[in-house]
Amino acid sequence: MSELRFPTSLGMSTTSTITLLGEDLAGDLMGKVGLTELVYRMVTLRTPTPGQVRMLDACLLALADHGFTPTAIAARLTFLSAPDSVQGAMAAGLLGGGSRFLGVTEDCGQFLHAVVEDLDEVPDDEAGWDEVAREVVGAARAERRTIPGLGHPVHKELDPRTPALVAIAHEEGVHGPHLALFEAIGRVHPEIIGRRLVLNGAGVVGAALADLDLPLPLLRGFALLARAAGLLGQLAEELRSPIGMDAYLAVEHHAVFVSPEDALAAQEGDGEGRSS
Repeated sequence: MSELRFPTSLGMSTTSTITLLGEDLAGDLMGKVGLTELVYRMVTLRTPTPGQVRMLDACLLALADHGFTPTAIAARLTFLSAPDSVQGAMAAGLLGGGSRFLGVTEDCGQFLHAVVEDLDEVPDDEAGWDEVAREVVGAARAERRTIPGLGHPVHKELDPRTPALVAIAHEEGVHGPHLALFEAIGRVHPEIIGRRLVLNGAGVVGAALADLDLPLPLLRGFALLARAAGLLGQLAEELRSPIGMDAYLAVEHHAVFVSPEDALAAQEGDGEGRSS
């Protein structure tokens, strides 16, 4: 019977040492390697360039906090209910990272990569990318599909993260085909759908992470990593200046009973309105 083996290239411990990525944690990494670089190395098993580190760091900063989002509110209310469970409050906020909040980072990266991967030839100028984008937007419109990362519930005129991230990508030489395609979608979609939507910063992050050759199935994980930092800040503020109880009481005091019969009637009325 063969001896059990569980291979790993990550952390290992003995009675007196800790190694990570084959290096001594205390002697080789602590105080010498930043968290952003370490995350990149742990995920890819490659050492990033300074430009890649700066780009990844900017992406994480872009997603860390966005105010009283549902994820932040969930964390604060859970903290209100269980102040002895910081882990529960953090988890509550992270569990809200789905298709509407945070998840768009992975969805956009996956969407763009599917297009880029299928190209016979990668365009080398904006005109070429615009042609690809017209096909992409046209196909999505014909199939009545939304394009991940196009539009934002708050930033109707401009998502300020978008130009900043694109500029950093150019400065650091990590502007690749995914960002190029997403920018082209931003340029051409108004002529096809008849209105202008902003390029969502979370979507730009997805494009940028794909250009950094990070694993596509893990892109949402980077969004969650960033938001974990933001949630810690939210909980610290809840300790300093609590709003959880006020939020709870605002809902409690404005709750209005609706009979089951009226609720069903309203639901059926909404259904008829949507189908007309």
